[in-house]
Amino acid sequence: MEKKYYQLLKSQYPNKHDVAREIINLKAILNLPKATEHFISDVHGEYEAFQHVLRSGSGNVRLKINTLFADNYNEAQLRDLATLVYYPEERIQQMKDLYQDEAEYLAWYQLVLEDLVTLCLYCSTKYTRSKVRKAMPTDFSYIIDELLFQKDEFCDKKDYYQQIVTTVFELDEEDHLLTGICYLIQQLVVDHLHLVGDIYDRGPHADLIIDRMMEYHSLDIQWGNHDVLWMAAALGVPVCIANVVRISLRYNNLDVLEEQYGINLRPLLNYAENYYPVTKIYQPKAKIANQSELEWQQVCKMHQAIAVLQFKLEGQAIKRNPDFDLSRRDLLSKLSKDKKSITINGAIHPLLDSHFPTVDSKKPNQLTPEEEALVEQLVFSFRHSEKLQRHTKFLFEKGSMYTIYNGNLLFHGCMPLNQDGSYKVFHYQGKDYQGKELLSIFDKKLRELYHNPKPTSKAADLAWYLWTGENSPLFGKKEMTTFERYYIKNKKTHHEEKNPYYQLRKEVQTCEFLLRDFGLNPETGHIINGHTPVKEKDGETPILAGGKMLVIDGGFSKAYQAKTGIAGYTLLCNSYGMELAAHSGFTCKEDAIKNGTDIHSTIRVVDRNLSRKKVKDTTIGEVLKEQLRDLKELYALYDLVDCEI
Repeated sequence: MEKKYYQLLKSQYPNKHDVAREIINLKAILNLPKATEHFISDVHGEYEAFQHVLRSGSGNVRLKINTLFADNYNEAQLRDLATLVYYPEERIQQMKDLYQDEAEYLAWYQLVLEDLVTLCLYCSTKYTRSKVRKAMPTDFSYIIDELLFQKDEFCDKKDYYQQIVTTVFELDEEDHLLTGICYLIQQLVVDHLHLVGDIYDRGPHADLIIDRMMEYHSLDIQWGNHDVLWMAAALGVPVCIANVVRISLRYNNLDVLEEQYGINLRPLLNYAENYYPVTKIYQPKAKIANQSELEWQQVCKMHQAIAVLQFKLEGQAIKRNPDFDLSRRDLLSKLSKDKKSITINGAIHPLLDSHFPTVDSKKPNQLTPEEEALVEQLVFSFRHSEKLQRHTKFLFEKGSMYTIYNGNLLFHGCMPLNQDGSYKVFHYQGKDYQGKELLSIFDKKLRELYHNPKPTSKAADLAWYLWTGENSPLFGKKEMTTFERYYIKNKKTHHEEKNPYYQLRKEVQTCEFLLRDFGLNPETGHIINGHTPVKEKDGETPILAGGKMLVIDGGFSKAYQAKTGIAGYTLLCNSYGMELAAHSGFTCKEDAIKNGTDIHSTIRVVDRNLSRKKVKDTTIGEVLKEQLRDLKELYALYDLVDCEI
């Protein structure tokens, strides 16, 4: 096998000099500065804000512009250049409208091209020229390469460079050249993106976020609870479909289902019209613009219909899986005969609404024939949405339950712990799972479901458990009180007790224990979570345990911003260390383009490296060092590879 491996490696390097050149190349790359990583979490469908943070590199683009040009440009000029980099097509059109005179527009074009080339060259300093070339837009790679690496100290080629610039303008290609350089700058500012979960729900355009990520040059995803819910729904799991549809109705956000993913909700509407009236407790969180009274009423009816269907399907999943230890959550079985009250944990609570027309007191979780037909129609619609299936495939390819990258541990929610800091054990199918094994078994079962999607299989039920179960690392609470929030006035019943992890993660000892258990250095490693919004306005901080724990859910979702007081946290990690950015609210793309408004970002230093990190100190560096070892071995054995080794 070793001989075959070296023969295959030799086929990639036809002669010994090729091996030598690659060894030289890899050794040089290992000594480049570590490139910038960007961490984002809990974007919840807020596409425009996500796009702006991505394009601006969480303020990193503006920081580089200030470094280069602050001594020569005023604030308005710096802002204009930043806006051009973020939104090149729109900004160029603005300038064309402003400068009707061709000579004035040419003067602007030449000046801004020079600035963009300077900025692009500055952003490329951490990379090999080969990598920069590969990132260039194909149509203009030759021209951009020439402009980037011109040498002013040699004046023989000045006319050559000037002719490139003027000819591009004469041929009306300046728009494409400027746009290409702007997108190249965006790519060079951030080398790798980590999306730490929860792309879906609440906001209107989760689909656009995934479309954007599918074009992104380098990223990984740590699944959030909302992501797994949608992934399982796409695979035809009825209980997860019911939850997805209910949440969309609760936030009055049906466009992503109907318009973007082509999910047919007409059968649900027809069913709801037959059985449910307009009920106050099922009014959505918000009324959207231009929504008619009839449409509003239909949303209310569908909302209640799918919620009751969800409670039935959850009751069935609970019965099928005694290992889940969720019998207390089979709430339809705990309704009184007149359905006006419910018994929870020994206490009787009156209900705000008693309309359960399809719930049989003797068999409360049994679906009626109409409900069975409705479930089949919804499953068919989710399973046959081409776009949703494509997005789900991408989430499985790029995502996982957790990621270890550059010495840091990334997972969305929590690590289920007991009060004493020990791992909480999940007893499942005769085995015990905890810590790293717990994350791994959930990851494994989700992938089994993807390759063999059976709606009521053990793997399907486990996907739903990840959404709502006590031992779910994506949920992190004792129970999900959805029923109580709809039906019971007493807010004490709405409380969802958090896992002890959320208190213990503030302690250095807990974080060091987790880092060690995942094979990481507790002195230099960090744990990065999302999931729980940090209420900065109430004095909460995202930096815990002396900087070893970072929680970067600060409220991207507009529904949470009143509670958090900010509009999201993001994290940047470069060769010098790690910085946290707290963002102000984003108005809209149009305002950013027209007025140059930016997301104001307050930067906090999390840590500073004692010495500047290089590629050899990174996860990619470890891969390159392994390749280097193999190449050195091949170099030594090159003349013997086709013989016996």
